[in-house]
Formats: sequence, C-alpha cells, structure tokens
Amino acid sequence: MINYQKLLDKTIDGIKGESRTPSLLLHACCAPCSSYVLEYLSEYFSITVFYYNPNITEEDEYRKRVEEEKRLISEMPLKNKVSFIEGRYDTERFFEIAKGKENIPEGGARCFDCYRLRIAETARVAKENGFDFFTTTLSISPLKNAQKLNEIGAEEAEKVNIPYLFSDFKKREGYKRSIKLSAEYKLYRQNYCGCIYSKKEAEERNV
Repeated sequence: MINYQKLLDKTIDGIKGESRTPSLLLHACCAPCSSYVLEYLSEYFSITVFYYNPNITEEDEYRKRVEEEKRLISEMPLKNKVSFIEGRYDTERFFEIAKGKENIPEGGARCFDCYRLRIAETARVAKENGFDFFTTTLSISPLKNAQKLNEIGAEEAEKVNIPYLFSDFKKREGYKRSIKLSAEYKLYRQNYCGCIYSKKEAEERNV
C-alpha cells in the first residue's frame, strides 16, 4: 500500500528551497473538507480553489456550499492568498456517468467515476491556466478511497502533463482538524456527499 502522505512530504520538501511559490489548483468538495487542506497547503503553495461538483443534484444545496467555500476563504488567515474559481454547474454530466450505477452503494463504481469526472475537469482547467500542480480535497474524508483518488489523479496528470499532488489528507489527524476548524468557523456541514443517491443512503441511515 502506497503512503501518499509520505509522497506529499517529499514533494513539499522539494519545493521548500525554491524562490517561487508554486501554484496549485485545488478541487474542493465543500468548505469543511477544504479547511484543513487550505491551512496545511497554503504554507507551501499559491492556491486557487476550483469548485466543480456537478454531483450535487439539488441547486439550493449546491449554492449553499459554494457560498460557504467563499466565506471560508475570505475568513481564514492563510499565509498565501487563496483565489476561487467556480466550475460549470452541469448535473447532466454527473447523471451520464451514474447511469446504470444508481443502486450501487456509496464507495463503489459510481463514486469512482464521480472522482474521475471532477479530477479530470480539474486537470483540464489546470492545464488551460498553467498551474504547476493540481489535486483534490476529497481524500480528507474517511468515506473516500484515497488510493483510487490518487490513481485517477496520476492518470489524469499524464494526459495534461501537470503533476498531481499526491495526498491523503485524513492522515496526521487531518480529518479531526477539519472538524475543529468547521466548528471554529461555524461552517455548514452536510451529512451526505452531494448526489441524490448518497442523500438517500444518509436518510435511510438516520431512520
């Protein structure tokens, strides 16, 4: 099993002596998951948060999460300024990749295809805008498969010739830190990933 935290450590060690702060396009799923990642990586990168989540299939929910992401960025005291880009809110792309997988439990093939949808778009935008690295906050969640996320990131990195920043942000108590920061900034924390299928599973768990 690959230790992606150690790979991240190695990358950070390699850039510490550089005179220029490298740019990072950071795909973000929500403000709570972004909190620790921004606190951690803003020490070493000039970050632009890329909010691209067409899997969030209720527009009110989507807009609420966008605004929380923006608020967090504006309120956190970060070493390097963080910028924000909102991607297209196109739920049809998500439903296309979910077709035939609607009844697969969360954490399976539908989720893996959703990872790729969002990471591939992040890679495309990173290439289009000349970023030095790209990655996603998704690995901070205990419910997300860090190995699969990093495998997909590596595959998409080859296509655009931009390094994927390997990571497993739940390591070193990153997830616990995100919970603490969420409380500190009074962030809206949802109890499901975003799609109608994960929402249904969450509702069934809470019955």
